Amino acid sequence: GPNGSGKTSLIRVLLGEQGFDKGEVFRPDKLRIGYVPQTAMQSGNGTVRDQIMGAFSDLIEMENEMATSALEIQNADGEARKQAERKYSSLVDQYESRGGYNYHNSMDRVVDGVGLSQEVLFTPVKDASGGERTRAALATALLGEPDILVLDEPTNYLDFRGLEWLEDFLSKFQNAFVAVSHDRYFLDKVATEIWEIDLCRMKSYRGNFSKYRTLKQAEDERAAKEYQRQQDHIRREEYFIARYHAGQRSKEARGRAKKLSRIERIEAPNSVDSVSISSMSASRTGQTVISTRNLEVGYYAGNEAVKLFEVPDSEIEKETTTAIIGSNGIGKTTLLRTILGEIPPLNGTAYLGHNVEVGYFRQGSDDIPGDLTVMEALLQIKNLAIGEARSFLARFLFKGEEIFEQVKSLSGGERGRLELARLLITEPNVLVLDEPTTHLDIPSREALEDMMQEFGGTIIFVSHDRHLISLLADRIWAVDKGHVTQFEGTYMDWLGSLNRTLAKRVRNRSQKVKLPTTNAKPARTISENVKNRKKPTADYEGSIRNLEERIIEIEKRIESASSYGDVDLISKLGIEHAQVSRELEKTLDSWVE
Repeated sequence: GPNGSGKTSLIRVLLGEQGFDKGEVFRPDKLRIGYVPQTAMQSGNGTVRDQIMGAFSDLIEMENEMATSALEIQNADGEARKQAERKYSSLVDQYESRGGYNYHNSMDRVVDGVGLSQEVLFTPVKDASGGERTRAALATALLGEPDILVLDEPTNYLDFRGLEWLEDFLSKFQNAFVAVSHDRYFLDKVATEIWEIDLCRMKSYRGNFSKYRTLKQAEDERAAKEYQRQQDHIRREEYFIARYHAGQRSKEARGRAKKLSRIERIEAPNSVDSVSISSMSASRTGQTVISTRNLEVGYYAGNEAVKLFEVPDSEIEKETTTAIIGSNGIGKTTLLRTILGEIPPLNGTAYLGHNVEVGYFRQGSDDIPGDLTVMEALLQIKNLAIGEARSFLARFLFKGEEIFEQVKSLSGGERGRLELARLLITEPNVLVLDEPTTHLDIPSREALEDMMQEFGGTIIFVSHDRHLISLLADRIWAVDKGHVTQFEGTYMDWLGSLNRTLAKRVRNRSQKVKLPTTNAKPARTISENVKNRKKPTADYEGSIRNLEERIIEIEKRIESASSYGDVDLISKLGIEHAQVSRELEKTLDSWVE
């Protein structure tokens, strides 16, 4: 539903964190709920890792009990020692059955999946960014193995790799989950039911987001036809009543009036308010809007230069749309600011072309003083008549008394709309947008997409919104560790090219690792073969199973990695796949012997 429709309020009611006016909410007493709010982990002692480890508090407590029990065995003898040994054995069995020997591996897998580096893990919670805290809270909830997982805007701070990983995790999640999201790709991948909140009503639709849109459109068309049919009937009846109320047919007219008064009126179909951004003209620029020569992007830590990556010599031409993609923290925003001259390059130059007027939308901008009203924030950028300013703000859903609200009271989505209004009022001919869809609801995202499609100038944007990139980009700059890869073509063209390139690299890398000459069997059939042989020892059985699972997991990570272009990772996974395959063959040979 749209921003402000009550999605988060509904979540809080279901969780018992907010009251309600009527009805009941039923929750089993021992229901384990994993909840990740939009602004998560706002306080806490210790490091980010300490907070995530809280998901395993029961296992950590059992480890302490096992350590205490082990000391009791050492200090006891006779019957007391036997009792201590039985207690310790029972604790070990419980610990193993609850995954005690694997939880560190589980944590590493989830932490890597949501994109938290080792450096971030050992950062104090109070010093972590909002995105890092949200991803840490997500990891904590996933590791807690809840009966139901509740996620409020979980994709806001995830990059391509994190999005793919979360979608894969949720598609395999055995229990229920509820997610509030405006990410259409995400909803298509993971949702089996859509709850739409619209005009203070909620309705459910079976299927994913695309199925919901089809059903909703057909439903709206039926409702509009029914409403129009009734309105036509009412007009005919009212005409008859007005014409014959005093004539020979007055009795019939009174009868019709009585029936008309009893008719159940169909409500007029309502459209959800969305940002209304009409087509924008842009003044002409030269053919080349931005060019780079020998550009090295980075920053200075004290007097020391920290290089992030090099940019190939390039030219961005007028009326093109370039998407800059890459993992969180890789330096995409630094690249934008370097190109625009806000921070100096470590080496080389970036040039803006003739007559270029840049409109820069900053990610998470705090440029607007909080004590300004919405109206004052717009007038700070351009001096307008009050009526003209009111009309312009209304196109961004600031109406009536809302224009006098202070900026500090606005939600993230409202602040984003105000930033967009301030940018577009300047009539730029080059738009530079850093994560423009964050905190926007779906109608507002679609309005932004329409504006970008109709914009007559040049657009450069950073985004993890795969729908936006697929729809608009005609060239891709992929930022990876140490370099930028430039590709002319759409996002789908880029993925196709990347898949072919990475598959070739994996084959080449795998061939460099010498495997045994024995005929290798497919990983998925090895367990079946083992079952048909003489029963192996527990050690061999466990090792074979773990190695099989590792191979399958690596294969899935290779497939997933191809969609976000981490070349270094895909190469490492190719080597790891060959090494684990070799280890599995050795284990099978040893067992046979």
